[in-house]
Amino acid sequence: MAKKTEKRKKQTVLVTGGAGFIGSATTKALIDRGDRVVIIDNFNDYYDPTIKEDRIKVLLKGYKKSAKLPNGYTIYRGDIRDAKLLEKIFKKEKIDKVVHLAAMAGVRNSLRDPGLYVDVNIVATTLLLDMAVKYKIKNFVYASSSSVYGNNTKLPFSESDPVDTPISPYAATKKATELIAHVYSHIYKLPTTGLRFFTVYGPWGRPDMALFLFTRSILSGEPISVFNRGKMSRNFTYVDDIVAGILTTLDANLPYDVVNIGGDREETLLRFIEVIEENLGKKAKRKLMPIQPGDVPSTVADIAKLRKLGWAPTTQIERGIEQFVNWYKMYYQID
Repeated sequence: MAKKTEKRKKQTVLVTGGAGFIGSATTKALIDRGDRVVIIDNFNDYYDPTIKEDRIKVLLKGYKKSAKLPNGYTIYRGDIRDAKLLEKIFKKEKIDKVVHLAAMAGVRNSLRDPGLYVDVNIVATTLLLDMAVKYKIKNFVYASSSSVYGNNTKLPFSESDPVDTPISPYAATKKATELIAHVYSHIYKLPTTGLRFFTVYGPWGRPDMALFLFTRSILSGEPISVFNRGKMSRNFTYVDDIVAGILTTLDANLPYDVVNIGGDREETLLRFIEVIEENLGKKAKRKLMPIQPGDVPSTVADIAKLRKLGWAPTTQIERGIEQFVNWYKMYYQID
């Protein structure tokens, strides 16, 4: 007789940065599988907040200004640096697990305001970890970054590689969060997993990222800036694959770990641009530029550790960029 599959217990998950690119997609996936989600997001103006509002309205649907919503989530408009608000959320909402994605993002912007990055990415993360311990959270999954590898010349990047020489304030804050999370796992036995994201892209992406900028410029006939004269490569990772990895580690409840999450194919920047051109039916005007401070020529992920948990990327750039371009034309009403 076939064994009955055990039904997964519904849980309440706090998603910080839930109106963000990855956060909104993660929230949707959690709701779709039956979990209840509590979002906190301050809707800041690092980029146009309109797209954040639209992620809530369109991607998650049923948005209302009131806190309680009928389709599986509650939203708090506030800052993760607000200790009183966090206390209220953890106490009232009975959180089981945390997916911590709220952060100041962007390597280049971190050079302009490093103090803000320290405040949001390190201080606020520590506050959240304190709350997680106090309210006996079962698992704390948080966003790290491939930028922690700095100018590591050994490819692919492995979690066992030394990451002691970050080359941007952003990278330094992400490395710091990994260290702090380790302390909380060691001292308080709080399960924590840091996911080192490798170049995430896809529909509803951030307007400051390459795919968005390239698409907008090509369509408007403006030149695109090709840094390091195109001699760059990445493991571009489609957002749905990222979300699948977040859910995999959220369910795994690892005592402590740091895990790469990236695509399984190294792509050159020039090939990435070619695929965008193919989908737009229009050639880019390329402005070849030197590498920017804080950037690295190549980021390639060793994803063996996450594969062992049953995860694997499924979307290559040919399909992923097509999905983005289709969304972009729909969102901006371009024929």
